[in-house]
Amino acid sequence: MPEPARATSDVGAIAARLLGRAVQSAEPAAPGGNNRVYRIDTKDGAFALKFYPSQDDDRRDRLSQEYQGLEFLARYGIAGIPRPVARDPALGCGLYEWIDGVPIAGARVEPGPADVDAMVALAGRLAALADESHAGALAPASAHCFSGAAVAAQLAERLARLHNVAAKEDALAPFLDDEFAPRVEPLLRRAKDVYAEASLDFGTELRPPALTLSPSDFGFHNALRTRDGGIAFVDFEYFGWDDPAKMVSDALWHPGSTFSPTLARRFRVGAGRIFEDREGDSFAVRLEALHPLFGMIWCLILLNEFLPERWRRRLAAGGTADAGPARAKQLAAARRLLAKVTEIADE
Repeated sequence: MPEPARATSDVGAIAARLLGRAVQSAEPAAPGGNNRVYRIDTKDGAFALKFYPSQDDDRRDRLSQEYQGLEFLARYGIAGIPRPVARDPALGCGLYEWIDGVPIAGARVEPGPADVDAMVALAGRLAALADESHAGALAPASAHCFSGAAVAAQLAERLARLHNVAAKEDALAPFLDDEFAPRVEPLLRRAKDVYAEASLDFGTELRPPALTLSPSDFGFHNALRTRDGGIAFVDFEYFGWDDPAKMVSDALWHPGSTFSPTLARRFRVGAGRIFEDREGDSFAVRLEALHPLFGMIWCLILLNEFLPERWRRRLAAGGTADAGPARAKQLAAARRLLAKVTEIADE
């Protein structure tokens, strides 16, 4: 079942038990799409208590994925991320350092080159940490893709899930059948041709050192402007091993990242140098081949609001009970993104 609403007194008691000290206050923070987060104040500072969806409703163990990932990063001194403090798997919650800051996405001051450089720097640190012995114990990232064939399979699976509910949605079926589906096969052929021209096998899974550690949900939508003017990255619940081409593409395609064309190019070039230095030409080939397919996947991710299980989680996290406006908004966003994917793929 989705995470239920909790009285602040219950939240405070849970936090006090995890901290082993008194709690002065426990107040809801801005709700996320899939979680409930509370600010916990104590005489020693503030913490974030995060409740995750139940695994009965979501097969992914988001708590373990995030907590273990942040433990690993803390071990190696990565700054600008929340420090894990304690967790309770039975209650599905984790306690983290509270980072004072304001969301960068949607802020009045747009992200700048220094913010992109901070993203590139974190990508570089994660790539280097992939060589550490402790990294081998980390799980694959959520929705990871270790081969071109895995990208194609994920695209097909997401499309099939939406087709299963499309008959009940007047606007969704025409979009999937008449606008989206006709683009899939040409883009798959294009990707396979790019692989073949570089003598790469579309179905062969990557192995280290071609893989990297990835935040997966990486971008300005999960970043805070800190008091000193710097940047901190939050939400690592999808963290793990992945193809760096997917990490870069996901950051560029995510609708919440608010990259200008100039900043997108800066990130792509900066991250590209990191992984080209590690792999040679293979990374650039995969990025060229798979980038439009990842864009197509993001079109479908935008349409997750049509899935009943996703909507239940939105409601549990404090969303509105009226799905219609949200679904219409997401369908319009998917249509715009599809146009952008088509434009880039045809260049």
